Amino acid sequence: MSKKYTIVTYGCQMNEHDSEKISWILENMGYIWTDSKEDSDFIIYNTCLVRENAELKVYGQLGALKELKRKKPDLILAVCGCMMQREPIRNVILEKYKHVDIIFGTGNIHKLPQLISRHYQTNETVVDIVEDTREIIENIEANRKYTFKAYVNIMYGCNNFCTYCIVPYTRGRERSREPENILEEIKNLAENGCKEITLLGQNVNSYGKTLSYDYNFANLLKDINKIDGIERIRFMTSHPKDLSNELIEAMAELEKVCEHLHLPVQSGSSKILKAMNRKYTKEDYLNLVEKIKTRIPDISLSTDIIVGFPGETEEDFNETLDLVKKVEYDSAFTFLYSIREGTIAAKMENQIPDKIKHKRFQQLIDTLYPIFYQKNLKYENEIVEVLVEEVSKNNEKILSGRTRHGRLVHFGGDRSLIGQLVNVKIDNAKTFTLEGHII
Repeated sequence: MSKKYTIVTYGCQMNEHDSEKISWILENMGYIWTDSKEDSDFIIYNTCLVRENAELKVYGQLGALKELKRKKPDLILAVCGCMMQREPIRNVILEKYKHVDIIFGTGNIHKLPQLISRHYQTNETVVDIVEDTREIIENIEANRKYTFKAYVNIMYGCNNFCTYCIVPYTRGRERSREPENILEEIKNLAENGCKEITLLGQNVNSYGKTLSYDYNFANLLKDINKIDGIERIRFMTSHPKDLSNELIEAMAELEKVCEHLHLPVQSGSSKILKAMNRKYTKEDYLNLVEKIKTRIPDISLSTDIIVGFPGETEEDFNETLDLVKKVEYDSAFTFLYSIREGTIAAKMENQIPDKIKHKRFQQLIDTLYPIFYQKNLKYENEIVEVLVEEVSKNNEKILSGRTRHGRLVHFGGDRSLIGQLVNVKIDNAKTFTLEGHII
């Protein structure tokens, strides 16, 4: 009888896509997916180390599985992802969670069948970590969640070493995939009905720097734009210091590139940006935004903002509020700074008390949310193109999807429309979503 598996994924789109690859590997080994841990023969946690909350959730989940493991001794429990790239965390798992059977990192997903085999042969905990993650493993298929949209990695790792970020230590140094491999993957996706792709990289703007010839991110977008069947191109994440005039022109001219740009600012204070090692000032960022908006007037901008970075004063925080008001973001991911062991910021003095962090965080969202609402309000009575993604969990007669600008839209319709591009007239705007009807 076929065995069942489930994957719990924390973190970014990179992790989500890694889990799609893990799923493909397991199903090719004969496993069948289930959403029930109790029914599973193989449970895998794909972990994130960027935020403390995700790390604590993993420990809590592992602890809760001790009883299930006792009842089902043949159950295999695996932990992978960014957390496992840090030796102190691996040691915690090995010492406190001895019921974990397999531990592996971000650079050796392709070895999962061998790791499972080793565990069966030895009945011991198998640990396999690639410390030097410069190698790019191609031709790993993915069991993608959707057929009509897909994530595509174009590069791995990061060279920026922002002082708050653990990613360069868990995903390694920056390296770009060869363009022919990326283009071949996207052509295959298009031939199988994929309409929208999202290009992934820690800093897509620096794509191509590790190639042996002159080929950059703008070149890649131009080549993808030529692929028949692909109708929308998205990408993330863009580092402001590397966003070139050539890329702005490509975004403006290429009809398949969506009018949405995720441009993390992190802080509006030049002093804090320097402490973060972001390599741009508040003025640099605002000038870049003005340049983008001038060339692409209907651009939708989203961002990441960290509240309470070490040394952040009220004046620094007010600079962030000022920047938010000037840029007028369409959406934002907001975070309380949390110490990540192994980063430079973890050792900085003047760590901000939680009470002050929470107060500033509330001020930030109180500033952001009215801007989001006013941005959405402009869409009332407008007709937008929506890629239908799924049926509402609460009402099977309500569909949802996103516009080219990344806005989430809810509207009535039949599930047969999933995967199709439809025109929707917006009847009602809310802070985070739009509501309308198909025309």
